[in-house]
Amino acid sequence: MILCVTEKPSVAADIAKILGATARRDGFYEGNGYRVSWTFGHLCELKEPNDYTDLWKRWSLGSLPMIPPRFGIKLKDDEGIKKQFHVIETLIIDSTELINCGDAGQEGELIQRWVYQKANCAIPVKRLWISSLTDDSIREGFKHLQPSENFDNLYYAGLSRAIGDWILGMNATRLYTLKYARSRNVLSIGRVQTPTLALIVSRQREIENFVPEDYWEIKTLYRGVTFNSTKGRYKSEEDANTVIAGIKEAPLSITGIERKKGKEAPPRLFDLTSLQVECNKKFSYSADMTLRTIQSLYEKKVTTYPRVDTTFLSDDIYPKIPGIMQAMAPYAHLTAPVLQGGAIKKSKKVFDNSKVTDHHAIIPTNVDPRKVMLTRDEKLVYDLVAKRFIAAFYPDCEFSTTTVMAKISEFEFKATGKQILKEGWRAIYSKDKTANNTEGSDTDDNGNVSFYINNGNIPELRVSSSFSELMETYRNNKEKMSRREKEALLYAKQKVERAMGYIEAIKQRYRTLTLTMQAIIDWQRKFFQDGDEADLKPMILKNIADRTGLDISTISRVSNVKYAQTNWGTYPLRFFFSDGYTNEDGEEMSTRKIKIALKDLVDKENKAKPLSDDALREALVKLGYPIARRTVAKYREQLGIPVARMRKN
Repeated sequence: MILCVTEKPSVAADIAKILGATARRDGFYEGNGYRVSWTFGHLCELKEPNDYTDLWKRWSLGSLPMIPPRFGIKLKDDEGIKKQFHVIETLIIDSTELINCGDAGQEGELIQRWVYQKANCAIPVKRLWISSLTDDSIREGFKHLQPSENFDNLYYAGLSRAIGDWILGMNATRLYTLKYARSRNVLSIGRVQTPTLALIVSRQREIENFVPEDYWEIKTLYRGVTFNSTKGRYKSEEDANTVIAGIKEAPLSITGIERKKGKEAPPRLFDLTSLQVECNKKFSYSADMTLRTIQSLYEKKVTTYPRVDTTFLSDDIYPKIPGIMQAMAPYAHLTAPVLQGGAIKKSKKVFDNSKVTDHHAIIPTNVDPRKVMLTRDEKLVYDLVAKRFIAAFYPDCEFSTTTVMAKISEFEFKATGKQILKEGWRAIYSKDKTANNTEGSDTDDNGNVSFYINNGNIPELRVSSSFSELMETYRNNKEKMSRREKEALLYAKQKVERAMGYIEAIKQRYRTLTLTMQAIIDWQRKFFQDGDEADLKPMILKNIADRTGLDISTISRVSNVKYAQTNWGTYPLRFFFSDGYTNEDGEEMSTRKIKIALKDLVDKENKAKPLSDDALREALVKLGYPIARRTVAKYREQLGIPVARMRKN
């Protein structure tokens, strides 16, 4: 038997389907000579200081530095994680070969290897290395499995980073906390967070210490064209007025015209960082939200592996380009010029094996995005990736820059202009005809679930540019303004700042709602697919808080007095939350499922001899719900069902 271990249950389901392991077991899939199990991200972590010696339990300067002679790993203290690890551990013992199907990256390699080490894996290990989760990619990946040893350096890099973070974080945090913290606050020090904080502080100091300086520029309008003085900025109004006085009555004469042609290459493909920057600039998404969204697109098989640090493609991708573009049906009007223009160009600016290490840049896959239900955020991010990909195969944008030199008296002026001669790749962004703006909430024929936030067609809120102009007027002319004018503009400035704060609060609420609803759908997917309340799984506020990274109180507020319109009716979000109950077989089920069974028993009972709570308990036991009589009574009361004697006809 061959065991495959993935990083997520959803990926395990995809791989199991391809391998023919269709029988669902507790913690794994089985069939066709394969077993496919999964982790939940990190099951293991480096041991904490107190795991090595009692001397490190107490924070003291005398115990520093803490450097274990050999770093060890341990299971995270979580019952669900411990259960899944035991499943993997048992499967390893009963397998002849293990295939590492973790995410193809440094972190994915570290996650999987720690699990295998903790499970004392002694069987041969191979590596599945793929850049997308499409069916074709998975099949191709299993045809070309690699020895695990080929990725030892990747694991060592991840391990070194983890150990480095531990040494710095554990020691420096204790050191700075003991020496400088007040009121028992912990001063957290980290390899990434501390330099980032330093950059933020440095920038804030620059802002606070910035001293604005007034300056003046001289411009003139000639035949509808603005000419700027070549002298640039004047630091005093007196100097500027002196120049104006000298040229006021003088004619303007053109002294020279220069035209230069140039080309602008298409923008580079996205790596994760550049995608996060672009999403922040266009949609105000945080880096984390962008990562969550592109990760979801990867898991939905419409984009390639997201955690990449290159903007190039490897040569082996070149033959796949036509197939990818043909699958991008909503963008057919944009891909047609590439597909119908003969051989697709192979530019060194796009294809360069020397610039690709683990994975290539983020691009679409050969899966039609129309066949996958995407959220509004996913559509927006996919649109960015898709257009950037198509643009890479368009010709350069050709333009002409014209510089006109002029003279007024002895003073020189200049005007410049740019004219597009051939749009080239810029046509991608000037002809925005994709269908990605369509929003909806539905379950398609394949069981894929999508949703949108109903905003009542409220237009996007923004601060008018006229207010920005008012602020600019204030900054440039405040010395000449009367007290009344200053007070009026300062009042307007305060209102603008409040409006901007309000707009940001709306955007944040939208992002919070989106994260919460997506997590609820992911958790209760079976219900959204078939509408059967019995399929609702146990789900508490903490479950959704852990998935979204939001606080429990935030999830509580978001789910209060909010409704979801589904194919099966409209439900309050609170409807999807319920406690769990574990039966004798270890199966966890929602208490709602038990209540449905209880109500069904009461509905079908002989009304001349209604069932007592004891009889109801016995009937539920036979159905696989071994609950106590007092629990039956509690659920009956919650359902508004009277006692037996009150139900007798």
